[in-house]
Amino acid sequence: MIMQGTAVNAAAIIIGSFLGLKAGHLISGRVRGTVMAGLGLAVLLIGVQLALKSREPLIVIGSLIGGGVIGELLRIEARLEDLGNWIGGRFKGSGQVAEGFVTASLLYCVGAMAIMGALQDGLGSPPDILYAKAALDGIASVALASALGVGVLFSALPLIAYQGAITLSATFAQQLLTPVVVQEMNAVGGLLIVAIALDLLGIKRLPVGNLLPAVFLAPPLVMLFASS
Repeated sequence: MIMQGTAVNAAAIIIGSFLGLKAGHLISGRVRGTVMAGLGLAVLLIGVQLALKSREPLIVIGSLIGGGVIGELLRIEARLEDLGNWIGGRFKGSGQVAEGFVTASLLYCVGAMAIMGALQDGLGSPPDILYAKAALDGIASVALASALGVGVLFSALPLIAYQGAITLSATFAQQLLTPVVVQEMNAVGGLLIVAIALDLLGIKRLPVGNLLPAVFLAPPLVMLFASS
């Protein structure tokens, strides 16, 4: 059944977020900070591994520059924050809603497992990658929701839209999604994950939302400029 993997992934995020919200008061600030630091380091490792798989670094650079310009023109980061703040207005006292929504949305949507899992689902194979991602995202949601509040729960909505769009598109673009294209998309996504990790670790906050178009700019650049 198409979209089944994404549905399971979203359900895991919702369940994990509820658990995190309910158990959040039982977790001390020190433990919460340690868990967030561990999650940040794990995210950093995943991002670095993906980024280092690139064989066309100029494609990655071009994607990030072009994608950043597009993202700034579309004000993606600001729109995500506005949506998070709108949600926060209806859940006063529930935590750092906007930050939780933006951080979790980007964390769950960007990366190899989101892209490859959605492609696997759309191409008719059992969505095993998304099942594995669901387990990881569910665990992460417990930690994130306990630290950042109810905004993490609502990150299931952009995940459904993002992974669902890739899944549905995959059935119409099988010839275009070559291994090289997917590899460079993952490399761009990996660098965005590194940026998310820097934020989670409290090192520096980058406008990752405005860089999201870079992931989708990679395929045409690969087809135009990548060496055979």
